[in-house]
Amino acid sequence: MPGSSVALRMFARAHPRRLRIGSGKSNLSTRKTGRIGPNGRDASDLGQFKLTSGYNRGECRPRTEATAFNSPTHDCNTMRHAPIAAQSPRPGKATIPGMLLVATLAWMVPLAPADDAVRADEIADATSPDSLDRQIDAMANRGIEFLRNRGQADDGSFSGNTGAAVTALCVRAILEHRPNAAKTDPVVQNALAYLESQFQPSGGIHAVGSKYRNYETAISVLALVRANDDGRYDSQLQRAESFLKQIQWDESEGITEADPAYGGAGYGSHSRPDLSNTSFMVEALRELGNDADDEAIQKALKFVLRTQNMAENGNDTEHADKIGDGGFYYTPAAGGQSKAGESAEGGLRSYGSMTYTGLRSMIYAGLDQDDPRVFAALDFIRETYSLDTNPGMGAQGLYYYYHTFAKALNVAEIETIDDSEGAVHDWRAELIAKLKAAQQDDGAWVNTESGRWMEGDRQLVTAYTLLALAQARQSE
Repeated sequence: MPGSSVALRMFARAHPRRLRIGSGKSNLSTRKTGRIGPNGRDASDLGQFKLTSGYNRGECRPRTEATAFNSPTHDCNTMRHAPIAAQSPRPGKATIPGMLLVATLAWMVPLAPADDAVRADEIADATSPDSLDRQIDAMANRGIEFLRNRGQADDGSFSGNTGAAVTALCVRAILEHRPNAAKTDPVVQNALAYLESQFQPSGGIHAVGSKYRNYETAISVLALVRANDDGRYDSQLQRAESFLKQIQWDESEGITEADPAYGGAGYGSHSRPDLSNTSFMVEALRELGNDADDEAIQKALKFVLRTQNMAENGNDTEHADKIGDGGFYYTPAAGGQSKAGESAEGGLRSYGSMTYTGLRSMIYAGLDQDDPRVFAALDFIRETYSLDTNPGMGAQGLYYYYHTFAKALNVAEIETIDDSEGAVHDWRAELIAKLKAAQQDDGAWVNTESGRWMEGDRQLVTAYTLLALAQARQSE
């Protein structure tokens, strides 16, 4: 629908409030609000807004109570945005006006004309930050208890046939919801002991002889950083950082910046690099304290941009202009590959999980809302928004998709998405509802439609889901 847009919330970590803009059907937007219209452009018929004390965080107050939300007399001052923060807290989410909630979440509470106001209030209560966080707590507790009681092997591992990887994901997932568990929960302590048994002299954290050294190490770093309140892993984390940078594809591998593999990271067996593994490496480096200007992260950005279906702007491969939808694919290296296949013209098809992964990686590498590559990715997201499938892949990799979907939108501080049909999506509320409906009787989650990429493994999928729920949380 013309005029629909992605409503972005890209404020710096220290920004105390967030601004919420109305639906894509409204004539309103703001100058430099971060609301991006079709093709990544700012909406132009702009009103002006300000944040007013006494209202909910991020809410805009009209000049008078009688002023319509989309009235041209709606009088607020223009906000100036700070750059995207690479990592952000989760301040309270702005209140959505009642009628927007009705339009967005009508699937939750049917409305009758006689009691619209009462029903809208009920929806507002059901989807308030406190209510959504309580739902997350209930789901997370059941999921964690599944891992504690049914998921762990005697050696402390979760799905130990994967080496350190799934164990590390489970540890990080539990600690996201129970930060003190590293000190108080024997299950987490045993899992950490298992990860310690995977420490290698090289600084890597992986099984001996593993073909997945980068993957296991990067994810283990994410777990150990969260468990390191007392500094006991400081030395190992420093060695792991050196290890990750050492196995990155760069001049040490005998290639130059002209090579499509440059800057990337693969599983670690000297096979080609890919966007998924590169993003885990970048995230690990950021959590280790490296900023966006770090040399390894900037090298990784060169690789990431070559996985975007966008001519020029960093993608100089033969595939850059064959599709041009702004989405991302798996790898440009070794001739290129998309798990979603190729177009008739030989283009590498974009798909959901890699596009959210690419967006997250660009943010970690310092790109902001003014960058055309960010705009292009967001336009693909607007066109393909879905929680029923991994766009372009169907049910394949669905829970990996939920995990990277939530992480990317949260780190970009995006609150709502206006899809290509003009519908407004509160992605947090919708994701919580989707995952609540999918939780199994024993508290676990599993991909019941596709086991590809190990999504028949209940430990792995439960960890992905717990990580996604942590990103959907509203409170700090």
